[in-house]
Amino acid sequence: MEINIEPTWKEILQTEFEQPYFHFLVNFVKDEYAKNTCFPKGKNIFKAFELTPFDKIKVVLLGQDPYHGVGQAMGLCFSVPEGVAYPPSLNNIIKELKDDTGRDLSSGDLSFWAKQGVFLLNATLTVRAHEAGSHQNRGWETFTDAVIKKISDEKENVVFILWGNYAQQKEKIINTSKHFIIKSVHPSPLSAHRGFFGSKPFSKTNNFLIPKGIEPIHWGN
Repeated sequence: MEINIEPTWKEILQTEFEQPYFHFLVNFVKDEYAKNTCFPKGKNIFKAFELTPFDKIKVVLLGQDPYHGVGQAMGLCFSVPEGVAYPPSLNNIIKELKDDTGRDLSSGDLSFWAKQGVFLLNATLTVRAHEAGSHQNRGWETFTDAVIKKISDEKENVVFILWGNYAQQKEKIINTSKHFIIKSVHPSPLSAHRGFFGSKPFSKTNNFLIPKGIEPIHWGN
């Protein structure tokens, strides 16, 4: 497993990489990639950490699993490479973005969010093709919980966007007295009409950042 990770992250997570569970996880992922088709590509597993240095984080957007269809997962939650059809959840995110900010997206590649300080983290960083949840409970959640806790403990005034019950369970490891939590149902077609549409997460994020003297996120093209 390739750990392409930006230097500030490498330093902060060094003790995590040395934990026994992480060695087990690395071996599990290597074995899975050797025997099965898995996503994202090995070089993109840590793409979120590569594009958003620890000291640049303004927003944490939490997903659950990488997309498990061919060509979709790219190591950033909810994001797909340029030219790939939008999965249903991303389609609904784009609809809400347009309604909330008047802005649109010309592509489903959210790298430009990541480069502005939006940390696009999936709780599980790998998945077997066409098998949602196939790499859950193997150590990834222990790792990403540690990452969330590091951000909560060592930074302040970060916006955590928690869509759906799974993401909202992570609130218990976030210091809500010094960070801002935005919660709604998940943008998937199963739930989006029950409170995701109209929740205005993008403008709420910037309305929190701007008074703190933090450069707002340019969400659309």
